[in-house]
Amino acid sequence: MSPTSKIEAGARRITARQHEVNPGEIAVGVIIGRTSEFFDFFVYAIASVIVFPKLVFPYLDPLTGTLYSFGIFALAFIARPFGTTIFTAVDRAYGRSAKLTIALFLLGTSTVAIAFLPGHEQIGSASAWLLALFRIGQGLALGGTWDGLASLLALNAPGNRRGWYAMIPQLGAPLGLIVASALFAFFVGNLSAEDFFSWGWRYPFFVAFAINVVALFARLRIVVTPEYTRLFESRELQPTSVTETLRAEGRTVVLGAFAPLASFALFHMVTVFPLSWIFLFTREGPARFLVIETIGAIFGLAAIVISGFVADRVGRWPLLGGSAIAIAAFSGFAPQLLDGGFVGESVFMVLGFVLLGLSFGQSSGAVASNFSRTYRYTGAALTSDLAWLFGAGFAPIVALFLSSHFGLISSGAYLLSGAACTLLALRLSQRLDRTAA
Repeated sequence: MSPTSKIEAGARRITARQHEVNPGEIAVGVIIGRTSEFFDFFVYAIASVIVFPKLVFPYLDPLTGTLYSFGIFALAFIARPFGTTIFTAVDRAYGRSAKLTIALFLLGTSTVAIAFLPGHEQIGSASAWLLALFRIGQGLALGGTWDGLASLLALNAPGNRRGWYAMIPQLGAPLGLIVASALFAFFVGNLSAEDFFSWGWRYPFFVAFAINVVALFARLRIVVTPEYTRLFESRELQPTSVTETLRAEGRTVVLGAFAPLASFALFHMVTVFPLSWIFLFTREGPARFLVIETIGAIFGLAAIVISGFVADRVGRWPLLGGSAIAIAAFSGFAPQLLDGGFVGESVFMVLGFVLLGLSFGQSSGAVASNFSRTYRYTGAALTSDLAWLFGAGFAPIVALFLSSHFGLISSGAYLLSGAACTLLALRLSQRLDRTAA
């Protein structure tokens, strides 16, 4: 019996001994899966600021080393659509459980391999090439972690609670950030610089691997059950080829990718970029700012929950449009707060995370809900991949480059462009909806 079959059989045995899986357990599976993915994401993101420039690019000045590190950071977002294409084929040929197991195994292996990465002093430029290879592995794997549970959750949501159910998968982002930031803050704050750069930074990557194992079992426990297999089939949540999906629903994929750009651009402007600015251009150590980031993420978590209530009361479209306008206003003044010491940094992070939570909480279903059922499973995955690529993948490197050369206020231009794209995409989507009606 293959390792995949053994894991799946174990999940089936546990499920068989318990009551039938219910919608509440779908939500739990979604949150666990998303939290594990975002924890991986933020562990790498934090290390790309405070570890890799010194470990992999010690021959460069700190700013250039960080820009190079952010360049490698973006590789995962470029690789992700290719991962979706590859793993959609695996899903169609061998099933959802095989796809998830292989994808999460690749994600865990790539992540734990980074924990053993030798530095430039040991192997020279090969260190950068290995880091790029492992980062591409993470991106390909993330393209295969789409399990359809978020779409299943949305399709089974009562008509008056769609906003509430849409925000549930988004909770994984602040939860993953809280755990990753707290873990790095602990190691940075309690180890000497020598110990941290020697071995302390590696531990969060081992933790990420362990969390992936737990998440894999939790998700398999749901997707392999006969009840949910029938439910996926009855809701027509089956994989279609990427080519076929783009041919039939290409317009919806494009609109779905651009509709959440405001929140996805803001995502990195309040998570990765501020840490790099504080680390490079102030005298503060990273530990204190990581604590501020953790507190900001708690506000973001609350705002995501609130977005569910607001969307159910006023509608998702007005919330997303209003959030995009607020993000555009935020871009005009907020980046300068990062030069305002503890108070300015705290205001920037809390306000940014509140705006992020309100917009990000509803961004995933903005246009993806317009997919026909036949193409919803693959279309939703492609939409997410492209939104992350265009909205977030290059945000840290662009924001840091602009800020370091033209001042902090210039980084707001990236946010402003994302807000403009969101408003345009929402407008076009609404117009197409009225035309179709």
